[in-house]
Amino acid sequence: MKRTRREVLGVGAAIAGASTAGCLGAIGGATDDDAPRGKQQIEPPVTADDPDYVDVYEAVVPSVARVQTYVESRETVFGPGEGGAAGQGSGFLYDETHLVTNDHVIGDPDTICVQATDETWVNATVVGRDPYSDLAVVELDAGLPGDPLPVATDLPPVGTRVLVVGAPLGLSGSATQGIVSGRNRTIPASTAPGRFSIADAIQTDAALNPGNSGGPIVTLDGTVVGVATATRGDNIGFGVSARLVNEVVPALIETGSYDHSFMGVSVVRVDPLLAAGNDLPDASGVYVAGVVADGPADGVLRGTDGEATVDGATVPTGGDVIVALDGTEIADNPDLSRYLALETDPGDTVAVTVVRDGSEETLDVTLGERPEP
Repeated sequence: MKRTRREVLGVGAAIAGASTAGCLGAIGGATDDDAPRGKQQIEPPVTADDPDYVDVYEAVVPSVARVQTYVESRETVFGPGEGGAAGQGSGFLYDETHLVTNDHVIGDPDTICVQATDETWVNATVVGRDPYSDLAVVELDAGLPGDPLPVATDLPPVGTRVLVVGAPLGLSGSATQGIVSGRNRTIPASTAPGRFSIADAIQTDAALNPGNSGGPIVTLDGTVVGVATATRGDNIGFGVSARLVNEVVPALIETGSYDHSFMGVSVVRVDPLLAAGNDLPDASGVYVAGVVADGPADGVLRGTDGEATVDGATVPTGGDVIVALDGTEIADNPDLSRYLALETDPGDTVAVTVVRDGSEETLDVTLGERPEP
């Protein structure tokens, strides 16, 4: 009898705990009598309940698919082009009929086809898209052979082992392995669609290649902790976090779109030189470089009105430094982005604590909705 994904992988919380304990215990591993003298044999952190990558892959891959888009015609630098394949990526089963992928994978297609791991093809239609989180949902005309994958409610610690399953370079059913190598990252606006950065991203050293976009990053209990979306080097890749998926995807299925909070400020990180130029006690917080005219923060927060030279470098001065939102400390730019993305909605009024002219004060800002990209 075919085992379900849950039966193969067991209970996620127990596995995660056992794996962590194994890693700590391995540091003091016993010496192998057959090993060369003076060398210590370190036992791998494996427990009886810990699945290997084969188990994880076989349980997850039926729920992952290749996403192929087509257009009837497209303009080229030489004039009108012929119709055909426009782009491809990956996706995973979110519920019985919906597949989650990246917005940039979808593009502007006339047709979307999804290839399951059993080589069958299924037609799909766009249900919802969000360029700001680079997430999209398509509805399938028929089911996939696997079960919907669970999405984590929080992110695992750095060092947690993960598997990325997808269709890099169109090679369906491919897998790469690695660890969670960072949390609370920000995918910069230069990489992310829509002119806004993507908050709360997860970082991994698992290889991500063109075509992996939209595929799941899963822990060894088969739980999705991120959606592969970008790579910045040979061993640094990023995924939309499970927490942002939980915010955005239900809205895409229900309404077709998601409304992001908008404060209407441009910000830069507070480094030691900026701190010195603005007489700040330490290099912490988020400096408001500018305020969008007629935006939510216009008339409330203050942007740059001068500059100073510190150790030969020119730094902006006079702007507010955001140090807390609703009493939650904001130590760096990712903290600001994450709080706005996960803790607020358009129309909310947030208490913004700033350092202005050497003293702290708290000001109320009613958030708006991000403009169209």
